[in-house]
Amino acid sequence: MTVRKASCACGQATLECRGEPRRVSVCHCLDCQRRSGSVCAVQALWPDGDVAVSGQARVWTRRGDGGSTACFHFCPECGVSVMYRVDSMPGLVAIPVGLFADPRFPAPEYSVYEDRKHGWLDVVGEGIDHYA
Repeated sequence: MTVRKASCACGQATLECRGEPRRVSVCHCLDCQRRSGSVCAVQALWPDGDVAVSGQARVWTRRGDGGSTACFHFCPECGVSVMYRVDSMPGLVAIPVGLFADPRFPAPEYSVYEDRKHGWLDVVGEGIDHYA
C-alpha cells in the first residue's frame, strides 16, 4: 500500500496518508486563491480513516459560495494550511498537494471555478474535467 507523508514548512504538523487519494482537484475560487497565497489551490482528498495527523493546528472556519462550511487547519508556528474539511463532504479530508513535496504526485482530475481562473493559467492533462 502506498504511504505518502506531508508536512508544513517548519515540520511541526505532519500527515501520513495511506492508499491513493480519492480525488485530486484544482480550485480557482477567490477564497482558495487567498487561502493558498497562489492563483489556485491544488488538493487531494482522502477518507479520514486513511490519514494520521500529528502536531498542533489552529482552525479557521468559513462558509463557501455554495453554502457549505469549511474548517481550515493551519500550523500555528509557520502558518501553512495543512488540511481542511467541508461539511458537504463528510468523512473526507483535503490536503494541499504542495505539502507532499513530490513532483510525481498524481495529476488533478478536476479543475473547478474556472470562470475565476487567471487568463494566463492553463490546467492541462489527459482526462481532466473542467467546470466553470
